[in-house]
Amino acid sequence: MPIILAIETSSELASCALLRGALVSSRDSSGVRTHSQSILPMVQSLLAEAGITLADCDAIAYGSGPGSFTGVRTACGIAQGLAFGAGLPVVPVVTLDAMALACHQRHGNTDILAVLDARMGEVYWAQYRYADGLHAVVAPTLSAPAPVAPLDESVGACGNGLSAYAEAFAGRAFAAAAHAEVMPHATQIGQLARLAFAAGAGVPAAQAQPLYLRNKIAFTTAERSAMQAAKAAAGTAA
Repeated sequence: MPIILAIETSSELASCALLRGALVSSRDSSGVRTHSQSILPMVQSLLAEAGITLADCDAIAYGSGPGSFTGVRTACGIAQGLAFGAGLPVVPVVTLDAMALACHQRHGNTDILAVLDARMGEVYWAQYRYADGLHAVVAPTLSAPAPVAPLDESVGACGNGLSAYAEAFAGRAFAAAAHAEVMPHATQIGQLARLAFAAGAGVPAAQAQPLYLRNKIAFTTAERSAMQAAKAAAGTAA
């Protein structure tokens, strides 16, 4: 199996994971304002623990969004910087896909509704079915809570959008037993990326892009600094 380094910073939880065969190791850090500072030390810790360098990896995966503007740009920028420095491809993974896979793994749901808080009174959501792998039934969508419409109200629901707008979702069948604690994590980003990479979905670092369902224009100073730091770190880690 390919060795995959995965990065996820689309929400309040930053995480990275290293997948080597059946072995999966990960690191977490809470606090969205510190994601750009916390990810690189966690990456270096995982590589050191495994006794490998970045150049030993086959690809770098990242949570491409949707999610926090700054968060998805941070993951994309750091993955791109590391990949440039080590000469590796990148594999973008939709954050809602990762949530759905986590919901299946932790709670056994096969029909899944992933709902992520998008702030400003809106949520990112998508519906999935797990049958010999994860399949999207309703593509990622941005809307107010009220229009969230799974094809079947009996789906297993997950994500912090359900708790952020609990009043708006009150009375909906899927909200009664929702798993609001399930969030995007690098472990599932890596697992999905490994499948995608094996199917030829890796792309050159220059093609790394965030997935937005809203528009924003420029990289912030902090995001540009994170990208530059990632490139420099990749040069030493390789």
